[in-house]
Order: sequence, then C-alpha cells, then structure tokens
Amino acid sequence: MKLGAGSRREGAGKQATAASLTRSALDRAQADLSARDAKMAAVIERVGPCTLLPRTEGTHFGHLARNIIYQQLSGSAAATIHGRFAALVGGEAQAPDPHAVLALDEDALRRCGLSVAKVRAVQDLARHVVDDRLPLHALDRMSDDEIIAALVPVRGIGPWTAQMFLMFRLGRPDVLPVLDLGVRKGAQRIYRTRALPDATRLTKIARNWRPWASVASWYCWRVLDLEDAGGW
Repeated sequence: MKLGAGSRREGAGKQATAASLTRSALDRAQADLSARDAKMAAVIERVGPCTLLPRTEGTHFGHLARNIIYQQLSGSAAATIHGRFAALVGGEAQAPDPHAVLALDEDALRRCGLSVAKVRAVQDLARHVVDDRLPLHALDRMSDDEIIAALVPVRGIGPWTAQMFLMFRLGRPDVLPVLDLGVRKGAQRIYRTRALPDATRLTKIARNWRPWASVASWYCWRVLDLEDAGGW
C-alpha cells in the first residue's frame, strides 16, 4: 500500500534528538542525582545503572497504537490482540500504516479483540496522523509541553500516556509523571513519607531531580522491585 504524506514524513520521528537520553547522558544523570540527593544515591547504588533508553523500533504511530491496545490488559492478552491487529493492518508489526487502519471497518478491528473504545481510539489516532493534526514528523523538534498538547486531543491518550511516550519513545530526560502510582509509591519508600505523595508533594520532592526527572522516576519504579523494598 502506498504511504501518504503523513506516513512518509514520519521517518524523521525515528531519529534520536540531542535532547534524547543516551548512555552517556544516563551516566551523567546518575552522577548528578547521587551528588545532590543522598537518598536517591542509595537507591542508584542498589538498583544499578539506569536502562531508560528510547525505544527506536518501528514508528511513532505504531508505538502509540500499541500503547492504546495495551491499556488495562495483561501483557499476554495485549500481545495477542496486538499481533492480530498488526497482521490485519499488514506491513511491519511496529510500523502500521495509519491509512491502512482507516481503510478497515470497525467490525474488522473488533474481531482482533479490541473493545469498541479502543477501536475508536486507534481510528482517531490514525485520523489525527493522516490529516496532520498530530504532526508525528515534527515531534522530535517540539518541547515536552507542545508534544503533550498535541497528543491529548487524541481519543484514548491522556497526560499519563503522553508522558510515557516522552520518556520511553522519545527519551526525554526531565519528565515527571506526578500521577503515576508507581512513581509515587517509590518516592514514598525512598523518602519515607507517611502518606503517598500527591502531585504537589511529589513536585516538591522532585526539585533535586531536575533536569533528570525521567531518570529519577525510573529509579522510583525500580526500587519497588527490590526484594527488601519495604525496608526503604
């Protein structure tokens, strides 16, 4: 199938930008966080090197469609449904063509196992890409706030999903997902707060994390995986 303008231009979206996390940037982030925050330094020592490098396989559209499909499902169930979706759309599994998605009717997408809400979300994502309301080809040159503003009008993509896209797809170094339960629980254990930090409290805690809030958030997730995480 011939790709439309929106899909052709997305090629630039696969390239890392100067603002993306690299191995050397992660090393610098760990050193900076350890130097300014003793509690975070202890976690970094226990957990080890951060592996938060951007996921560059496929396309931005494929990554976002996959995120929508995986929402609120177990990993195995989501993988099965995503596999059916990829086979139906055709082409590379991680790089589906948004035009091909729009060429399918709702019933065909439902037979993959997608809920009505997810079918409409994936279709809405494809429409935003095709008509360039979501300029995937330009995302790497946009600020974090501009990217979030471009993503959240899409059905099925809220601020949290947009932040995860910034962190895991684009490798942006200073994203603070203040409503993420894992980050909040990790911060509670690291800093021994009595209550689970709300957005305001977490923002205050994270003052020492800047400009590496993405990396510090990753360590908040990882501290929960330690065998003695409850002792923090």
